[in-house]
Amino acid sequence: MRGVPPAGFPRRLLVLCGALLLVVSCRWGGSQESGGERPPGAPTGVTAEAGSATSVHVMWNAVAAADAKVSRYEVYRGATKVKEVPGSEHMVDVTGLRPATAHVFTVRARDADGRLGPPSRAARATTPGAATADDSPPTRPEELRGRAAGSRAAQLSWSAARDDRDVVSYDIHQGGTKIHSVGGNQTSTVVTGLRPGTRYAFTVRARDAAGNLSPPGPAVRLATAGSADGSAATAPTGFRARSQRSDGAHYLVLTWVPPRVDGVITEYEVRLDGRSATSLVYGGEAPRDRATYRFYLGREAGVTHRVRIRAMLPDGTWGGFSAERTVTTGAGD
Repeated sequence: MRGVPPAGFPRRLLVLCGALLLVVSCRWGGSQESGGERPPGAPTGVTAEAGSATSVHVMWNAVAAADAKVSRYEVYRGATKVKEVPGSEHMVDVTGLRPATAHVFTVRARDADGRLGPPSRAARATTPGAATADDSPPTRPEELRGRAAGSRAAQLSWSAARDDRDVVSYDIHQGGTKIHSVGGNQTSTVVTGLRPGTRYAFTVRARDAAGNLSPPGPAVRLATAGSADGSAATAPTGFRARSQRSDGAHYLVLTWVPPRVDGVITEYEVRLDGRSATSLVYGGEAPRDRATYRFYLGREAGVTHRVRIRAMLPDGTWGGFSAERTVTTGAGD
């Protein structure tokens, strides 16, 4: 919770099994360790995408700064730990997997004192069947386009590569380093977690089921804005707000489309009249196409409010604010 909401506003509440999880002060209800410290919370927004017949790209959101400082993340396939990465990284390729097999992954965070947090929700991916005697890589992705989306993100798009069988995934490289992977049916993405006022060069490579990697497509170069402000590319779109009357009270009903970024948006901040009113954290399956939320405004009609929202991006930074809407209690109820 940030800021002080007006009197009568709900703080945070818990709704399980896919509904919104609004957190009061702790993100994990486990027992406290010695000294009153708790281990990190469970990573949210875990996704898994097959990269080839023998690899899966696993990605997750940064554990919130309110939790214990994360020193590393551990990735599990079933009950077996298969990867470990520093706390500054939020994705990894798990290799050496069986083709044509369903795999289940979870992620756990560990702090500098060695405390291990609870596992995330499971993410599933099925590797495609192995391509026999396939040593022919896909063609390189062409027509790579990119533009800075404010100070911490970039929008990239490219034309589809061709393969004698199928393109399973695309690898996005920043300079000479792979920073992400998307499915073979996707030809655009928004890269987040960039630094303000910095120049970047991106390339894209296609991968088939046999793991054959195409040559890199042409590089696109761009510079992020120097300001730390958010941008339209990372802001919720289609934002609407209306007043609703129920049992003698007035409620604010919000709807929006989550920003299209790599990863899953699981947390939002609602700002009312310039102050933080509520933080929303999805405890189950977070919406990707359209989100709705309702909260209490009061019993007095004719009160006008200004409202807007923003999303916590998978890299742990805030995205841009939505358009601001004005709502008057009782109007249109």
